[in-house]
Amino acid sequence: MINYKFFRKSNLSQINNFIVDLESPSNISYFWNFGSLLGIMMLIQFMTGLFLTFHYAANVSVAFDSVIHIMRDVNSGWIIRYTHINGASFFFIFIYIHVGRGIFYFSFKKVMVWLSGIFILLFLMMVAFMGYILPWGQMSFWGATVITNLISSIPSLGETIVFWLWGGFSVNNATLNRFFSFHFIFPFGILFLIFIHLVFLHVYGSNNPLGLIGSYDKIFFYPYFLIKDFLGFLLFMGLFLALICFFPLILVDSENFIMANSLVTPLHIQPEWYYLFSYAILRSIPNKLGGVMALFLSILILAVFVLCKSKFNSLMYYPIIDFIFYLFGSVVMMLMWIGANQVEYPFYILGQMLSLFFFFFFYMYIYLVGLWDSLLE
Repeated sequence: MINYKFFRKSNLSQINNFIVDLESPSNISYFWNFGSLLGIMMLIQFMTGLFLTFHYAANVSVAFDSVIHIMRDVNSGWIIRYTHINGASFFFIFIYIHVGRGIFYFSFKKVMVWLSGIFILLFLMMVAFMGYILPWGQMSFWGATVITNLISSIPSLGETIVFWLWGGFSVNNATLNRFFSFHFIFPFGILFLIFIHLVFLHVYGSNNPLGLIGSYDKIFFYPYFLIKDFLGFLLFMGLFLALICFFPLILVDSENFIMANSLVTPLHIQPEWYYLFSYAILRSIPNKLGGVMALFLSILILAVFVLCKSKFNSLMYYPIIDFIFYLFGSVVMMLMWIGANQVEYPFYILGQMLSLFFFFFFYMYIYLVGLWDSLLE
């Protein structure tokens, strides 16, 4: 006979260990809130996406009209769609801050936590790109055409992969169906990766702002950090609701309010803002295959941080690299601005210079950390 009481107790104890009795460094700041905010955003995206699928039709003849139907005819459809659209933007804002905090406070020393986080970021970018195609507006169609066509530069297999993705010789109804299916299924894979990420975090622990060994002074996650996370959630929801209600389309390209037309090419084709830095790096390299490799490398290069060995766990103890880190953040934002402009002078030249600095930063970071430590010996 099954002992259900023991079963419930054991399961609750696991949840208790993950949320309530999780030991965390006592001095972690509000920069550590973004992990929990990302979890909340994932839940919001899941729920709003599920409700949108009730009324969305993945067919090129009616997809654009089904989005209009959601906005105009479905009860509260407008707020569900605006929440989903802007939720994706906030998701990437939080994850970029989360990654930036990890670089500043040497979170990459928790190797498995760091690498699992990189995989999550890659999957998120892929899922968000597929979601951007679904409204079937002009920028959706041409963005899908341009970005997926880049895969054809891969030797031998490139054209075959593109043909399979498209389901034919161009972006068509089969493409929309496949992207809709992937956009619905892949988030479950992301949930699994997030679970793995949390397990590794639970095993290896969190870093802290002072860069000290956290095992010296730890407190339970509940109630102190749970209250801090809840305060961060309240502040975020206030900003989020204000954006949805008053400026819901501030980050949406106006071209996407026009139904997809394969005979009319927009003057400037660009992806969503959170891809723009990688897009600028892609365009700065004249070789097609080299550009695609640089595009993927702009994310995968985060993995090289695991090679960094240091005596300290915070850039506060490395003043020169501290300055270069903030310079790097400025370069990423400038690359986003360049990616939103056409490929012409002076943006093309600036994009090449900033792309060079982008990749060189990772070498400087690892080299200067080692040099600084050697000087202190």
